[in-house]
Amino acid sequence: MKDEDLRDLNLPGYEIPPELAGQLAITTLDRVYNFGRRSSIWPMMFGLACCAIEMICAQAGRYDMARFGMEVMRPSPRQSDVMIVAGTVTKKMMPAIVRLYNQMAEPKYVVAMGACASGGGPFKEGYNVVAGIDKYLPVDVYIPGCPPTPQALVAGMIKLQEKIDKQSIKHVRWYDGKKEDSVAVAIPYLGPDLIDPRRIPEIKAKSMELAQPPAPAAEA
Repeated sequence: MKDEDLRDLNLPGYEIPPELAGQLAITTLDRVYNFGRRSSIWPMMFGLACCAIEMICAQAGRYDMARFGMEVMRPSPRQSDVMIVAGTVTKKMMPAIVRLYNQMAEPKYVVAMGACASGGGPFKEGYNVVAGIDKYLPVDVYIPGCPPTPQALVAGMIKLQEKIDKQSIKHVRWYDGKKEDSVAVAIPYLGPDLIDPRRIPEIKAKSMELAQPPAPAAEA
């Protein structure tokens, strides 16, 4: 390991003897575990709209996300741990996006890149657009812009690294054995409109309420 890597791992307050400097680090399991994960982020290689062009630029030589350990974009969700939702999310595409997310192995993260993925953007009132990916998937980092620049994407990924640094294997859902936190996200299906299976009981209750005849007005 490089000297600067060992400095990142060393816990403050513990002095390393001069003869062992650069060879020994005193740290915790959480810090080593998070250091390995944050330094090997593998985004999934897919894009939805114009934000994907900026994502491609961020991987090219000028911005070079490889400097931060984010360069390996995988074409398979089973080999990825970050989903960068780059572009407009249509209702027709939403079931496929949720299916890809469910196929990713834990730990996994979601980055909403741009105004469309974050809240619908200029197409928010469109009949065919989902007003934010967070209606279906848990989002870890939001990157504003229409589209955000490659520098903004790099900054957002660094924020994701900072979030990973603060996690502990004692509390994360993929390690503590809490099965209820690891249930796959329900895949929405497209009928006359996009239907979230999690809201079916609510929809049925509202339908029954509307189907009941109105109560007769009381006579004066």
